[in-house]
Amino acid sequence: MSSENLSHLPPVQDVLSHAAVKPFVTEHGREVVLGWVRELLARARQQLAESNDSPNNKERSSALLDRTGWTELLAVQVQQHARIADQQQLSRVINATGVVLHTGLGRAPLSVAARQALGDLGGHCNVEVDLETAGRRYRGHQLEATFRSLTGCEDVLIVNNNAAATLLTLQALCAGREVVISRGQLIEIGGSFRLPEIFTLSGAVLREIGTTNRTHVSDYQKALTANTAAVMHVHPSNFRVIGFSETPAIDDLVPLARKHGVIAIDDIGSGALIDVTQFGLPAEPTFQQSLAAGADVVLGSGDKLLGGPQCGIILGKHEFVERIRQHPLARAVRIGKLTLAALQATLDAYLRGAAAAEIPTLAMLSVSIESLRQRARQVAVEIGELPNCRVEIANETAAVGGGSLPGVELPTVVLRLRSPSISADELSRGLRLGSIRVCGRIQQDDVLLDLRSVLPEDDLRLALAVKCVLTQR
Repeated sequence: MSSENLSHLPPVQDVLSHAAVKPFVTEHGREVVLGWVRELLARARQQLAESNDSPNNKERSSALLDRTGWTELLAVQVQQHARIADQQQLSRVINATGVVLHTGLGRAPLSVAARQALGDLGGHCNVEVDLETAGRRYRGHQLEATFRSLTGCEDVLIVNNNAAATLLTLQALCAGREVVISRGQLIEIGGSFRLPEIFTLSGAVLREIGTTNRTHVSDYQKALTANTAAVMHVHPSNFRVIGFSETPAIDDLVPLARKHGVIAIDDIGSGALIDVTQFGLPAEPTFQQSLAAGADVVLGSGDKLLGGPQCGIILGKHEFVERIRQHPLARAVRIGKLTLAALQATLDAYLRGAAAAEIPTLAMLSVSIESLRQRARQVAVEIGELPNCRVEIANETAAVGGGSLPGVELPTVVLRLRSPSISADELSRGLRLGSIRVCGRIQQDDVLLDLRSVLPEDDLRLALAVKCVLTQR
């Protein structure tokens, strides 16, 4: 490699002080940008070494750059690094996929009150202090009275998600003993969470009964032994078995559990606190129904049909919840103060009877087609006429998603975008990576922006995002 070529590379400081790079030093920090520059200079040295022997004109042309040219090129490459870094960060996104509870996009969007609570309680708060006695209490004690009022439970424990709630419950109550469960309920909820593996991890002994499609109370009866700790019912919240199928409800299992002195555990999955049939949706089990049926411990998620932050909710009889609370694993899976704050604000809407109006998930599920159509018209007006894109309003269907109401689709209204000069993939990518991030879905050669999963407060931002992407083309 020619030393003359190497001398054309600028010092690190020259790149850092370039006008186009300085803003990134302020935004990302000097050490971060310094690392990018050093990496790029090392790559440039390698590129110059390879250019001496390479027949590739592009590689050989890099050797012809002077110091100023290299500085400009490196500044552009730093900008590319910064853009990639920004794309990797957690950022606000408009969910226009139509999937109301989109796991990849954070499932349930928080209510205005819940978001406000995050700011109000982000500093010091009485997360583990009883303000009346000044004594220390367990995390989540603030929600005891609320859950008792809403569900009739004796006690409650909140952990970081429902998978943790399941593992903790099995380990605290059933380790070393058998838990009887139907084969049709041995679910996988994604990732590496498979119920049989959770049993192994918890130390509880899995006792499967029945078949995939049919299990009877008599199957549970035959499986009970002196080593049985519990019977467990799991709601298949992310799939549905249809046709020749049967499985006992928790109402059928509680009398059996009582008779034989074992614990009745019910995992209702989506964590519903109200009857969603009022929105024209299929019935989902609620905490209240399970507790009223006599379940000893009921598990559910906070960020699905409940419409709050991600967490796992354990409700039930005090003797069992207290045993779970005292288990060493409970500390490892406890929630933080921000989750607690958001959950408290979410539950307050239920207490006031305002959940359907104030909790975004419930509002999205219950919004009328006419309301969606009016919003779509307004967004289309805001987008206006674009020379390189056709915007149409169309009727479609949308999924609930997020491990709730499997297979259920809702009528919806979409904005259908098609451009003669931009492919659907390119347009979709442009919307995802724009200054206002929008995730839609592609159908054939069109990009669909589904209003059912868009917060009404984001309608104008959605229009602006479309205009920004298409006017820059």
